[in-house]
Amino acid sequence: MGLRVVVVGVPGVGKTTVVEGLVSEYSGAKLVNFGTMMLKTGLSLKWIKNRDDIRKLTVERQRRLQKVAASKISKMKDRTVVVDTHLFIRTKEGFWPGLPFDVVRALRPTHLVLVQASPEEVAKRRAADSRRYRDSVTMDDLAEELGLARSFLAVSSTLTGAPMLMVNNSEGKAADVASEIASMLRGAVA
Repeated sequence: MGLRVVVVGVPGVGKTTVVEGLVSEYSGAKLVNFGTMMLKTGLSLKWIKNRDDIRKLTVERQRRLQKVAASKISKMKDRTVVVDTHLFIRTKEGFWPGLPFDVVRALRPTHLVLVQASPEEVAKRRAADSRRYRDSVTMDDLAEELGLARSFLAVSSTLTGAPMLMVNNSEGKAADVASEIASMLRGAVA
């Protein structure tokens, strides 16, 4: 098995931008968006109409979509797979783990990376993203989400034995963050 790097972060930290930079910089890496895998399955089952509908499904249906996505990703034979996903999702029923035990174990990560930003930067980025239908949250909610992300990362690392890296994605620094992660990965295979 090659490297299987799971990159996570709360919506608005700039995770996807960092991941795209990482895949450009780290030769041979294949990018997989976990939510896109879930979206394709949900659309085919006619359970949803868009990505944001996933978090409005019952937990049972969300778990079914997660298991299908994890199964497909775990079967990939690429040298380096970079998985873009979330540690948790805010739902009507509360915070729901994006990487519950069976899913994170099925992914078999070799590395876990948390992309972080300040609550103010996250709020600004969410407000500027007109492509998504986000629920409104307060600064206290954002601070809580960022703290939960660190806790969920530690649990995922403990369950899998994969090392964890936390990086700060300040405004305009996504390329630097991608380089930091790529450097860590190069060190892992040296």
